[in-house]
Amino acid sequence: MEGTLDGGVVRVGGDARQRFYDSSGYGRPDGAGVTLAPVEAAHLLFRDDLDAVDGMGLREFLAATNCVVRFLVYKDFRERGFYLSPAREGRVDADDAHANTDLVVYPQGNGPWDDEIAYRVRVVGERAAVPASDLGDSVLAVVDEESELTYLDTSRPQMAGSTDYEPQTGIAADLLEDRVVLWDPPQNLYERAFYGQRLAGRGATDGPLQLSLVEAAFLAREGVLTIDGGSETLVERGRAVEGERFDRRLAVYATLRRSGLVPKTGFKLGADFRTYANVESVENLGHSEHLVRVLPPDYVFGPRELSLDVRLAGGVHKRMTFALTDTSEGIDWLAVERITP
Repeated sequence: MEGTLDGGVVRVGGDARQRFYDSSGYGRPDGAGVTLAPVEAAHLLFRDDLDAVDGMGLREFLAATNCVVRFLVYKDFRERGFYLSPAREGRVDADDAHANTDLVVYPQGNGPWDDEIAYRVRVVGERAAVPASDLGDSVLAVVDEESELTYLDTSRPQMAGSTDYEPQTGIAADLLEDRVVLWDPPQNLYERAFYGQRLAGRGATDGPLQLSLVEAAFLAREGVLTIDGGSETLVERGRAVEGERFDRRLAVYATLRRSGLVPKTGFKLGADFRTYANVESVENLGHSEHLVRVLPPDYVFGPRELSLDVRLAGGVHKRMTFALTDTSEGIDWLAVERITP
């Protein structure tokens, strides 16, 4: 059985509908025949279910259609037992064909004749540029230079926790270089709300408390701290040591705190923050759940960078989350984690 390349599709006549679509979910019906996307035709050539397309075998066809990267991902899903369709106009319903989706994958046992979708997949090579705004509600399939595949699930999470603590106001604070010290803090500011660290070290149960600039700037704006020059002194110092990045980090920190989460530094893990959802006491502190990196909304990822962040977060049993903000229009949250379909 042979096909004919007609513009962007391959047409196969005869009993192709019964052989390919009805039995295995390839293509779309075209009378008794089918129309196939190039990646579907390539897979049928690979399986020897299709003899040729305009006289071309797999080698010539892949060169002519430039679909080898998508073919590798398509083939992998087929080998895992999934039916899938190219996400293009006329191939899947408009609601399912998102602008940045290459393949729509159906749950195992389902096909294009069913309504349920397991994954919406975007396919990229390891050197591609991937705008953060293009991610969310999809799986990024990364094909590296040796044709190994990595699947990264991307979503837009709700960031919320249940930590509830109202600190007293008017606490005296001193700005010392790039941190703030409270010489006589209320006990619960650290023990109950996990602000700062004891000046005497982790094992100390009382004494002065040191805060990061972002913690102190937030508390000063909330009226909790009293400091010479007010909260703007802290913001100016933050900008002096971090530039405009400080304003983005402060906006994210404030949003996390107001959402019931406790953000602490993520420096040792290569992130801006690690977060705790429910802090009742530092003595009985659980594990943090998210690593958060703060980025501008127009940030463009490299797949290798994403893979590194996700691998690091997974290695310490956390979820990698990106906070995309310019501080003026709110925060878009993006979570990325590695999956095996």
